[in-house]
Amino acid sequence: MAMTAVARETVFALRRQIAKIEGTLPERLAAPAGASPDDRDIADVTVVRRGLAVAAPDAFLRTGIAPLDAALGGGLPKAALSEIHGTETRDAGAVAGFALSLAGLILTRQPGLPVLWVGTSEIFREAGFPYAGGLRSLFGIAPEQLLFSETPRLLDALWIAEEAARMTTLAAVILEIRGSPRPLDLTATRRLHARAQDAGRPVLLLRQAGETEPTAAPVRLIVSAAPSASRATIAGPLAGSIGRPAFTVNIGKSRTALPGQFTLEWNPDEHVFEERRTQEERATNPVAVVSASRRRPHPAPAPGAVLAFPAVAAPASGDQPPRHERPAHRRPRRAG
Repeated sequence: MAMTAVARETVFALRRQIAKIEGTLPERLAAPAGASPDDRDIADVTVVRRGLAVAAPDAFLRTGIAPLDAALGGGLPKAALSEIHGTETRDAGAVAGFALSLAGLILTRQPGLPVLWVGTSEIFREAGFPYAGGLRSLFGIAPEQLLFSETPRLLDALWIAEEAARMTTLAAVILEIRGSPRPLDLTATRRLHARAQDAGRPVLLLRQAGETEPTAAPVRLIVSAAPSASRATIAGPLAGSIGRPAFTVNIGKSRTALPGQFTLEWNPDEHVFEERRTQEERATNPVAVVSASRRRPHPAPAPGAVLAFPAVAAPASGDQPPRHERPAHRRPRRAG
């Protein structure tokens, strides 16, 4: 049923205001020219519900995990505020490691630009600074590409992050905050989100041990540490060893409103995320230990037990060498 002109203008005004807050392009809200009233209503409803899902593919930072990127509607938005939430203080290391992994992915697409990490003295005393010696080997980040700004007050940290978010000379801005302080309200996150949109740069808001509160971030990921799997060797998992860093990622809020939980492992050699497979998936899709032989239709068989020396056992009587081949010191001495 067609809507009246007054009701239509009211609905469009409200939707323009929502689009301004959420970052939807206003021109996508306009009904196509030449469409009938019924078609206008149908097209308008479809665009508004999926308005943020029709952005350009290069507008997202893809994690490389197809199910996670699909649940996020393409990945993390590059020009937006994204929230990475740690529910407990002990999750600070996992949240920081996940943020460094994302920073490494960002720097691969924008080499030469630094990343600014802003935080208060309280958060750095509690969670510490990233180890500079491991930035390059684990995340592919040069130490000079990661800048830190430590402030005594939260208001100063918010001001620095807001000013840095509008700078195009930075690849990204990371703001780390502990707890649920009152200055970090919906208005403050709206300013950060608007600055990120204007500069076309991502702003990562790290929340350590804070309550889940309304923010302007279109994406909220709840990150915690996952048990590390055993180190993989050619002979199988090495018992008692510690493998790659692992994260449990829950989607708390996204553009598609699709929930999901994923266990990701960070590959420090390739600097990419990998999704951990379950035991059932490994059984149905095993990985061959030995690659297929060349020019042969069948793969080479897996090796069995390899021993450096044969098992020690009493030799049989028939295995003794002839008398003239025995060593001189083994021959019986003559008496007399």
